Amino acid sequence: MSHLKKKSAYEVLTEARSSKRPKITDYYDNLFTDFYELKGDRLSGEDPAILGGIAMFEGEPVTVIGHRKGNDLMENIRFNFGMPEPQGYRKAARLMKEAERFGRPVITFIDTPGAYPGRKAEENGQSTAIAENLALMSTLKTPLICIVTGEACSGGALAIAAGDCLIMLENSVYSVLSPEGMASILWKDPSRVAEACEQMKMTADILYKEGIADEVIKEDYASLKRSVSKHLKELKKLDADDLVQKRYEKYRLIGKYIRL
Repeated sequence: MSHLKKKSAYEVLTEARSSKRPKITDYYDNLFTDFYELKGDRLSGEDPAILGGIAMFEGEPVTVIGHRKGNDLMENIRFNFGMPEPQGYRKAARLMKEAERFGRPVITFIDTPGAYPGRKAEENGQSTAIAENLALMSTLKTPLICIVTGEACSGGALAIAAGDCLIMLENSVYSVLSPEGMASILWKDPSRVAEACEQMKMTADILYKEGIADEVIKEDYASLKRSVSKHLKELKKLDADDLVQKRYEKYRLIGKYIRL
């Protein structure tokens, strides 16, 4: 159930973007033990905007993957402000395939304004890398739990977020693009960002009511750990084929409409 206190959508967005929010390393340190980082996409290089590897969760090996932001300006520059390039998404795909091969659940952490839109990224296959990840996650035969910890925008977020269940922290947001982008496209006025936030229905409480988010939780490590444990136990009861089928059915229901 939702624990979200009543705030405007813009206030929630501001909280989601706060530099004081925990980063991916904080979640790894507080939810898992024995994290071992794996680097590179085995094709074009390493992207520090995606941090992934193997860790232990309640005595069980899992694969963890997440967007990486910095604690200060220099770190944000190093991690490209949490905006991955194609090699980051290919690295994520490599780790998910490895997890499937060894029967490890995958847990992802989403916090990005979007995939990096630069020319080099596009030339290196940004859209292809995202699309291939979506195809991979749709048939991945191992539990896949996705957690939105801050800002989740556009295909850059979805590229590691199409799982069996979507957990959102109460002050997180999830949307098809940034509110500034929507305001610029629809109204040619990026200053109307607060209005765009309301129109986009991007807050965790609304997404939970609409059946897109499976759970909204308090912003503390203990609550998140309990949530992951609960969902993981339920997903592990399913065999691989049932897991994939239920994932398929989950996404077929999103955007369903009734013709009047």
